[in-house]
Amino acid sequence: MSTTPEHRAPSALSPATVVVTAGRPDREQGGHVNPSVPMNSTYVSRGVITPGELSYARGDNDAWHPFEAALVALECGDGGAAGGDGGTADGDGGAAGSDGGADGGTARGEGIVFGSGMAAIAAVFSLVPDGGTIVLPRHAYQAGMVLADQIRDRHGVTLRHVDIADTDAVVAALDGADLLLAESPTNPMLEVADLPAVLAAARERGVRSVVDNTFATPLGQRPLEHGADIVLHSVTKYLAGHSDVVLGALVTRDAALAATLREHRTLHGAIAGPFEVWLALRGLRTLALRFERAQANAAELARRLAEHPEVAEVRHPSLPGDPGHERAKAQMNGFGAILGVRPAPRPGVAGSAGVAGSAGSAGSAGSAGSAGSAESAGSAGSAGSAGSVGAAGSAGSAGSAEAADSAGTGADAVERADAVVDAVRLWLPATSLGGVESMLERRRRWGTEAATVPEDLLRLSVGIEDVEDLWADLDQALRS
Repeated sequence: MSTTPEHRAPSALSPATVVVTAGRPDREQGGHVNPSVPMNSTYVSRGVITPGELSYARGDNDAWHPFEAALVALECGDGGAAGGDGGTADGDGGAAGSDGGADGGTARGEGIVFGSGMAAIAAVFSLVPDGGTIVLPRHAYQAGMVLADQIRDRHGVTLRHVDIADTDAVVAALDGADLLLAESPTNPMLEVADLPAVLAAARERGVRSVVDNTFATPLGQRPLEHGADIVLHSVTKYLAGHSDVVLGALVTRDAALAATLREHRTLHGAIAGPFEVWLALRGLRTLALRFERAQANAAELARRLAEHPEVAEVRHPSLPGDPGHERAKAQMNGFGAILGVRPAPRPGVAGSAGVAGSAGSAGSAGSAGSAGSAESAGSAGSAGSAGSVGAAGSAGSAGSAEAADSAGTGADAVERADAVVDAVRLWLPATSLGGVESMLERRRRWGTEAATVPEDLLRLSVGIEDVEDLWADLDQALRS
């Protein structure tokens, strides 16, 4: 799209201000405060199409521009510019236009909104040639991992699964690779990668890097500043924030790369509806308030759960004993609002107190089969951490999860975790995350979740309700 003033945010503003100001129309007398929702499938067009010209709504759509501009402003951290010039001649072929710049990059960045997070992931995977190599977390968003498995089987792509928190292992796997896909923190085990180190190593080796920033949001970290080539979002989650849209997005500073990704969106029909994108922008306006409250709630609940007699393990980077604490403190602004919790075994009940551990296998993190329905694979699925905080608040041992038998795989452990889900009254038993409402689920209920995720692990997406109400409901559910 064009980088016209009405889609720019002022520079040098706090991100908490940018979420409110970015992507708004010009301040004209009698003008709109909010962007409208243009409903067009095509545009008046004559003669030769020039870059940035609207012609057909699959190739580029002015309904997308305000949200893309706002996301670029947040991820690039400099006030941002609008999303890319988008647009093919007739929506049927050519690559999108771009702003140009040294080494194919733009001064600020380009945003590309997709019809879903999976559509954005598919666009990223399309960058890998047949017979190429992808380095990816051994545990990651499970629908994405199932797609990676299919690409491996159909296109001869090699998948190198690594412990994303093990920097040496990640760096070693990068030699000869085409793409690094990183998550930090990961889902649901909240492993934290050393982003500056692994992204620098990828760049040194000529490996394109992508960071899924869904959990941290641009308010928690900006992977482009650490050297990432692309930032990936499930907009469905924190950015939109109200559990009412399904969208995805990519941001990059590389104009040529943005053109390639935008062309993929056009040719694969992976586009977003105008009203959904408008809802996402409206949700984005309150991101700073929502995320601040949710993070504070999560940290307080993690602290209390770590001391709860009915809890065996808690994962949250805010806890001093958490394996990712120091790294998250150094490279993030806050610790996020997702918790991993495992109920303590009841007397006489075996098998539910093992450490989550780490999976040293290089095998695929996703299990065989399809991704299932809608959000069947959660958001950024990940597992097998290097330790956890137990009921007394101390760091757990590293452990090994080559087999999950010691990690809460017994039927009694599953029954105990499911009983907690059944007993909550305020928390919403549901998949997905990042909404204003607090949700929880047992992750291994999904067949595509990694086998090294403990069967009894509960993922908690902490919302913005009163923390005392959330605690009272969790406490009674754990004790019931």
